[in-house]
Amino acid sequence: MPRKNTMGRAANGNGSIRKKTQIKNGKTYTWYEARITTGYDPNTGKQIQRSVSGKKKEDVAKKIRKLSVEVDEGTYLEPNKMTLAEWLDIWMSDYMGDKKYLTVKNYKSNIETHIKPKLGSVKLQKLVPHMIQRFYNELSDHGCSVPVKDKNGNVQKKDGKVVTSLNPMAAKTVRNIHGTLNKALSVAVSIGYLRSNPAECVILPRVEKKEIHPLTDEQVKEFLKAASSEDYGIALKVILFTGLRESELLGLTWDSVDFKTGSITISKQLLKRKIEDGGSTLSSTKSGKMRIIKPAPFVMELLAQQNKEQTKQRLQSGNQWKGCETSEEQKTSMVFLTPDGKHLSQTSIRYHFKKVVERIGVPAARVHDLRHTFAVLSLQNGDNIKTVQGNLGHATAAFTLDVYGHVSERMKDDSAARMQAYIENIS
Repeated sequence: MPRKNTMGRAANGNGSIRKKTQIKNGKTYTWYEARITTGYDPNTGKQIQRSVSGKKKEDVAKKIRKLSVEVDEGTYLEPNKMTLAEWLDIWMSDYMGDKKYLTVKNYKSNIETHIKPKLGSVKLQKLVPHMIQRFYNELSDHGCSVPVKDKNGNVQKKDGKVVTSLNPMAAKTVRNIHGTLNKALSVAVSIGYLRSNPAECVILPRVEKKEIHPLTDEQVKEFLKAASSEDYGIALKVILFTGLRESELLGLTWDSVDFKTGSITISKQLLKRKIEDGGSTLSSTKSGKMRIIKPAPFVMELLAQQNKEQTKQRLQSGNQWKGCETSEEQKTSMVFLTPDGKHLSQTSIRYHFKKVVERIGVPAARVHDLRHTFAVLSLQNGDNIKTVQGNLGHATAAFTLDVYGHVSERMKDDSAARMQAYIENIS
């Protein structure tokens, strides 16, 4: 198949446009081609050139001019055949050094379960906003696989497999998936694989704020009574009157409790990991920052009671005790352990919490609702937003205000009463 090259004019000084022909199966095919220098090899100093082709000479000239501008402005990207899936593998492998275990775990789940199956085969440089937007829209419409149950509540199976149906995915979950993809593409931009991040140009579903359900005063009273006769009742009471997250409570060590000053340093959380990943481990708090809280004396009394109870359990267990042995080791021991000195799990805390709330008639309550209750009680009893923010470990007071600033009718009544007293005083 003979080819014929015909030299053409230079395209605005950016390279020579050549006319090319090829005879195949008795037919003559004609096109135009040119090459442009896009850079220089840092090792050899030789030119790096890119070939451009088109059916018409003016089309090639237009492409050459566009590339020339990109090269001059420093926005040119060398063509890359890497797929999104390949880049995500690189990102997860080499760019997770500063990320926490659970963050990496969630990234991996979002990538393997959702992103790769739909967008993984797309070339990274061919990924555009409308592809991502369509992906998010599909997730919102039918992105959640839910087991089908019969009228008795039993999960249906067919040929040994669970029958599922596709339901709309929660807006918060879609946003979490977006967070993973957006971060991965941002890194691709920063190292030069992409000119811009296509995930920044999408419209995300709106998250409806969930109503919080703190315990009422009467429920708090009943909760305290019921928890007193339940295993780990002290732990549940501490959460109620400190607002600690479950992981922070489980990661609390005795050297963080100062009985002299009546303060507690919150600097760690206990994270559950698979055995193959090293098992449960202490990590920094969710915000990565330490905070010192000064709870009610009642809480310090609970902790003193827990200290005595743990000492009793250690002596009774003898050689079976799995916790710290020496006095120095005991200073860094967990405040809340199982009776034989093992790490206490969130599953155990939640199990005993459920027993308590079912007993007092609020079975739908969650352990996290104790944290909400603490926040609302603090506000009702006169704490300002900044103080509550510090105690809860929120990043900003604005976030605390957004979550809790509107939940208490009593606060509204108190505000109205104070204004009325002021009006009567000046009348």
